[in-house]
Amino acid sequence: MFGYYEGGAAMKYLLIGIGGAIGAIGRYTLQGIVYQFTGTGFPYGTWVVNMIGCFLIGLFVELTDNRYYVDPQIRIFITVGILGGFTTFSTFGYETFSLLRDGEFMRASYNIVSSVLIGLAAVWLGFITARIL
Repeated sequence: MFGYYEGGAAMKYLLIGIGGAIGAIGRYTLQGIVYQFTGTGFPYGTWVVNMIGCFLIGLFVELTDNRYYVDPQIRIFITVGILGGFTTFSTFGYETFSLLRDGEFMRASYNIVSSVLIGLAAVWLGFITARIL
């Protein structure tokens, strides 16, 4: 999907790293702005970042898959780097959407349920482990 195994690995890692830094700074900045307006009683900052990231990855991938050619390195810089640093939720959203689009309803459902439930269980397990240490 994003050309993980094509040549030029060193350049890809550099682009992903630079893009990731840009995305992470963008996430931190946007979350801060949102929390200034909403307070921190509900994770609106994270929610806004996740929804924007999902919209942007859907927009970018559809445009570059079906309308416009974008160099694979630029594609990786934006999708894996910037959007990956901004939110991995966008990748989760896109991959789940792709499964649904392809008629893979059981796999999409499994991805949704297992990611949420096992993710929450992993957070709980990490929390319990930290308390024991």
